[in-house]
Amino acid sequence: MTAHPEDQTETDQAEAAPKFRRRKEARPDEILDAALDLFAEKGFDRTRVDDIARRAGVSKGAVYLYFPSKDAVIEALVHRAVGHFVGNMADHITAWRGDPRPLLTQLVPLFVERVSDPRVFGVPKLIIREAPSHPKLADLYREQVIGTAFPALIALFSQAVEGGYIRKIDPEMAVRCLLGPFLMHVMLEDVFGIRPSGAAPGDLKFATLLDTHLSIFFAGLDPDPSPAPSSQKDTSHG
Repeated sequence: MTAHPEDQTETDQAEAAPKFRRRKEARPDEILDAALDLFAEKGFDRTRVDDIARRAGVSKGAVYLYFPSKDAVIEALVHRAVGHFVGNMADHITAWRGDPRPLLTQLVPLFVERVSDPRVFGVPKLIIREAPSHPKLADLYREQVIGTAFPALIALFSQAVEGGYIRKIDPEMAVRCLLGPFLMHVMLEDVFGIRPSGAAPGDLKFATLLDTHLSIFFAGLDPDPSPAPSSQKDTSHG
């Protein structure tokens, strides 16, 4: 016998309601996932809002309900992928005092875990690919990501130099040396199709890259050795 709606218990109704709320709350993420896939497949210019709506299984009006423009979609993608993460990392970096190497060692596993998520890693790949022809995308990424991470890292190396924890180096150049191999690693695979030997498609072996890079980078940060005390010449005459 089929129960009528009025015969449902309050418990039944309470269990049914969250399903709709979860679906509604998940909708922006579904739209962003669809947009990221399409941007990767077709490029930013050739992807229309209609395409995003169709891929996400929603109406075009539903897309505009959450994101007023295609630019707003990609801005939300950047914020979702790295916005909070970079902000939290910057807070930890800014609060650190002393040798930066233990802190960077602690942060590497978190970074590897983050970029191992295709929804996260797809965003910097997209920016690298599209930024030359879309300066606004470069500006957006610089504002939300680089503009937060760079100053924090520069301050980290500055205080380490001043405290004598590492050798006297240019803090800004140190940050460029720290981050440069990661960007080149991504470009080698995404732009030139050169992936690490033996790696499966989509696997860039970030953990191996960063372990190798940091072991070399950290060795170069060792403080300059103290000069050996000069021996005084004996000027006395026998």
